[in-house]
Amino acid sequence: MAKSVPAFTWKNGFRELGDEFPWKNNRVGILDETKEPHYITPPASEILTSNVHNALGLNTLRTWPTIYDGTSSPHGVPDWWKPRSEVDVLICGAGPAGLQIAISLARQGVSFRIIDKAPAPLIAGRADGVQPRFLETLHSWGLATEVHEEGPLIERTAIYKDGKKLLFQRSHQSDSRYRGLHIITQGQLERIYIRDLLRQRILVERETVIADFTTVVASATEYPINIQLKNSRTGTEDTVRAKFLVGSDGGASSIRKKLQIPFDGVSTDIYWGILDCIFESDYPHAWVFGSVISSKHGGCVIIPREDGYIRLYTQLDTSATGPIAESRQAKDSEFRESGGHVEVSTVTAEEVLAQANRIFAPYTLKFASPLSWFTVWKISERVARSFSSKDLRVHLAGDAAHIHSVMGAFGLNASIMDSANLAWKIGLIAQNKAKLESLAPTYDSERRYHANRIIHVSGSYLRFVCNSTFPLATFSHVLKEWPPLPEPQKYSPGEGKPEEDLEFLKSFFGVNGHFLLGLDADYASSIINPINECIAIGPRNGVRAPNPRICFSETRTGYLYDALTGASTLHIVIFASDIQGPIRKALKKLSMAMTSPTGFYHKYGGKARFNPVLITKCLPWETVPLLAQDEFTGLRDSCTLLYDDRAPDEDAHTCYEVDHAKGALIFVRPDLWIGTSVFVDQVDEMERYFAEWLVPSA
Repeated sequence: MAKSVPAFTWKNGFRELGDEFPWKNNRVGILDETKEPHYITPPASEILTSNVHNALGLNTLRTWPTIYDGTSSPHGVPDWWKPRSEVDVLICGAGPAGLQIAISLARQGVSFRIIDKAPAPLIAGRADGVQPRFLETLHSWGLATEVHEEGPLIERTAIYKDGKKLLFQRSHQSDSRYRGLHIITQGQLERIYIRDLLRQRILVERETVIADFTTVVASATEYPINIQLKNSRTGTEDTVRAKFLVGSDGGASSIRKKLQIPFDGVSTDIYWGILDCIFESDYPHAWVFGSVISSKHGGCVIIPREDGYIRLYTQLDTSATGPIAESRQAKDSEFRESGGHVEVSTVTAEEVLAQANRIFAPYTLKFASPLSWFTVWKISERVARSFSSKDLRVHLAGDAAHIHSVMGAFGLNASIMDSANLAWKIGLIAQNKAKLESLAPTYDSERRYHANRIIHVSGSYLRFVCNSTFPLATFSHVLKEWPPLPEPQKYSPGEGKPEEDLEFLKSFFGVNGHFLLGLDADYASSIINPINECIAIGPRNGVRAPNPRICFSETRTGYLYDALTGASTLHIVIFASDIQGPIRKALKKLSMAMTSPTGFYHKYGGKARFNPVLITKCLPWETVPLLAQDEFTGLRDSCTLLYDDRAPDEDAHTCYEVDHAKGALIFVRPDLWIGTSVFVDQVDEMERYFAEWLVPSA
């Protein structure tokens, strides 16, 4: 949200502006003046959302300290909150990355504590858009609806250069059910996560930092990490022992520094002035996502927000010869004498607006509301040289592991991929369900490659919008199993011709379109993404599992992902064609293996660990008799049955390119990437695969 919710009424069955806030009176005395309700609405606080303002006044956001402020609540902590001195995981940092790991661990039954140095969730600013892949992950945790219904959906992009339209078209289209970029503020997202944790009796320990941590030999203790915590408000100290420590503590991560992991990359000479506000403008696409570029003055990026607000990123020239310096010299004769250097911390909202007008010319902008948020931000492009400690007990996530340009909304969206990737792995290891030495190293190899690619993609587009020649960050510390990074799109800054700019955009979005939506994020070969000698399906190991539409019953349809939920569930997807002909014998073999105590299914946990899903070309009434024989007991009793009844050119079997004579047996990871695939009768191959990194159940 950009501002406090105004008073509304639903008296006519739909929301309209009202004269008073119904939540303030709780209908006290309406029915019986002698009776007081047990529930009393807690006191709210109106907090300024920006430290910098404009002439139109102040902007506030209503919040509820009792609900969101964790251990810093002015009303104290609840009786049920009893933090443990020994936990599976200690999470340092309660921004999106840390909270996402927390909600995943909570769903796995893994014990943890989560701390943060701030006294409350983020009020305003920072990240503001989530990609389809972000929402697909939240869907598996049960939170997607609350997020994707919050703000606008980006479906169009407009790009103007030097006052002329360069491009205006549909954009952000994909095969995901969530299609494009959804707008939601980071603070609102954090509050959704905090409410989720409260439902599970978990509080964020506020105003708390790690004073120090040490790791002992893991074989000597079940909890090898000793962590000293300190509350900066009360001065109290606490010691926690943990199996894992997660550093989700931002770009200046103290945990990364303690591990002495280099933060490779560059700090650019590009500054953004960022304004969240309602604007009055004659620019024809003021409420459309896109960019406005000036060959002389730089670029602006427009992100439509809720309730008519816009986030405007404006490139600033803070040099002694730039327009900000010139305007100050005109007002202050002593400015030049003092060196003529513009201190970034002194840049005002009016100066950013003036720069935006230079870039937008001949179109104009002016403030039409108080500022919801304002900041000046210097862009850095950096990736930690390792995302994990050498002993695999401490891991970095989110900005602690990588920072980059805002282009592509990668900060928040990369954090969900970090979190989803790391959480299921350390969750299984902490519960002794997977092998530390086999599974844990894949976090660094998978996520660090993705972060390197973000730097290339985001950095290339940044330099186009900003007309910059600043060299792209390069990283020499690569792993041999990584595929080559795509070559950055070449662009020569300058006034340029429209056809040259369009050629760059065509090349850039042609190569990176699905990467910008989070869908094109393949992982290199590893123990959990092996190179198969025999490929049973079209999609490769290590890519996003496709999510076709499917039938669940006579009265319900949906998507395949609706059957693939759970924070650490190991999904076994079985493509069974019509359960007749050559595939029937293979299905019998698989069914027998799923009833055997020595088969992979029961050996590694059965229904408690696996989620078998059988997809057939039969209709529901046809399937029951085809699976009625005793040989199919294993499939019938264990599997969720789905029915692939769409036309052959759009059904799930075609989407996965399944051979109808052999079928397919696919392992889909909890984070919804394909781990491996074999033909249905290759049960022994699946057994060998899981034996590499899973621990047999007791």
